[in-house]
Amino acid sequence: MITQDDLKKLGLEGVKNLHYNSDYQFLREQELKEGYKIADNGAVMVDTGIFTGRSPKDKYFVDQPPSNQHIAWGDINQPISKEVFDELYKKAVSHLSHGENIYIQDLFCGASEASKKRVRFVTEIAWQAHFVKNMFIRPTEEELEGFEPDFTIYNACRVVDDEWKKHGLNSEVFVVFNIEEKVAIIGGTWYGGEMKKGIFSMMNYWLPLEGKLSMHCSANVGDKGDVALFFGLSGTGKTTLSADPKRHLIGDDEHGWDDEGVFNFEGGCYAKTIGLKEENEPEIYGAIKENALLENVVADENGVVDYDDSSKTENTRVSYPIYHIKNHEKSLRGGHPKNIIFLSADAFGVLPPVSKLTKEQAMYYFLSGYTAKVAGTERGITEPVATFSACFGEAFLPLHPTVYAKLLGEKIEKHNVNVYLVNTGWTGGAYGVGKRMSLKATRACIDAIMDGSILESEFDTTDLFGLHFPKTLKGVDSNVLNPRIAWKDQDAYFATREKLAKMFIENFKRYEQEDSEFDYSLAGPQLS
Repeated sequence: MITQDDLKKLGLEGVKNLHYNSDYQFLREQELKEGYKIADNGAVMVDTGIFTGRSPKDKYFVDQPPSNQHIAWGDINQPISKEVFDELYKKAVSHLSHGENIYIQDLFCGASEASKKRVRFVTEIAWQAHFVKNMFIRPTEEELEGFEPDFTIYNACRVVDDEWKKHGLNSEVFVVFNIEEKVAIIGGTWYGGEMKKGIFSMMNYWLPLEGKLSMHCSANVGDKGDVALFFGLSGTGKTTLSADPKRHLIGDDEHGWDDEGVFNFEGGCYAKTIGLKEENEPEIYGAIKENALLENVVADENGVVDYDDSSKTENTRVSYPIYHIKNHEKSLRGGHPKNIIFLSADAFGVLPPVSKLTKEQAMYYFLSGYTAKVAGTERGITEPVATFSACFGEAFLPLHPTVYAKLLGEKIEKHNVNVYLVNTGWTGGAYGVGKRMSLKATRACIDAIMDGSILESEFDTTDLFGLHFPKTLKGVDSNVLNPRIAWKDQDAYFATREKLAKMFIENFKRYEQEDSEFDYSLAGPQLS
């Protein structure tokens, strides 16, 4: 329970209605009072306001020791002074203190006893409390006794920074982390993903300093205990491909890897719903029911959702507790991985549907983190854009990418892990000319990796990129397996391949000044 002393520590005084670790039924009633509707499948439908994705340019860390010695400062990890933070903190907490309702959810991040963090979320909107209840690990009543948070997030979404120019910020929106004081504040944006990814960023700070790898990936496990990891940015297929009816889902987005194995950070899933169809993604479709939370979808007067309607955003989503997936792994943990899969939505149509990587190539493509941002995931992105995001999640990495890459390389070698690059993007041409890789073909590639049959294939090697791809694979057109053959216009293929190769080479120059152990440039494309 929350005591008056706890509220005082939080700076919350004069709160009218405090709701602590409210159950789903109560939150649903509050959401209805706030004017939200119920879909015909039982899920609550909410809108996140003008922001339907994260605001990465409005994210800051307080510049103070000792954390400022570890943080990789730059466009992603922007500094803010302690003085400005204090002003915004006071403004946010004062606003929350005088609101009509305050919702506090005490939750865990991390299914590993050795690594989990206790997180307290303070919100003013019922559905935001619902969101974090879905997304994080729900303690038992016994575990809530004497709960002392390791970190607290204040979500004052209705507050804006009117003095943002004076404060030297990007806009009136702010998402600020004070590592030393174990606090974050959010203002000006209602988007729930800021809380989810905010704690992910903090786990990405804490764990590597403890010698543990934090990862932006999904994970599942087979009946024989074989664990697979799926790395990739939003929209590349992490959630879809890890929700496999033949395997048990450990988690769909964020994991840690320590001496015991892999563990989920979260207790829920956050899936994109644009274009969702039951026949293509039955597990996710079936998970959208009572206690699930639909974001920014369009429904008719009977509550029937049109998942093809992107009039609000391409980034329509659903959050749900992981137990909505029938074959989830109840412990949220697994052993050391047998297979690692890098998912890239290649907007240029140059990468093969599946390639087996050497350890050196694995390090190269992990540090490159090539994919395409999908429309709506971030502000200002309206169509797929080719991008490089280190470790397939650079937006959430407070430390230098090589810190995570070094840990990954050590674990791949120690546990003899197979690593693959899977293109879930385009084939037969670049975006606008070719077509998107079919989910059926991609699943066939994944199945071959999981059952080991891909290792029985005869492999060929692409020119320039040097990627090893199978000549034949059950369920995949052989003409698609070789990207060059898939293109009708061969001159366009060679020109596009060279264009992409130059982008890889240019991007990887950022690592050339690093320690020699990260000199993996020869594992990437080579231009004569």
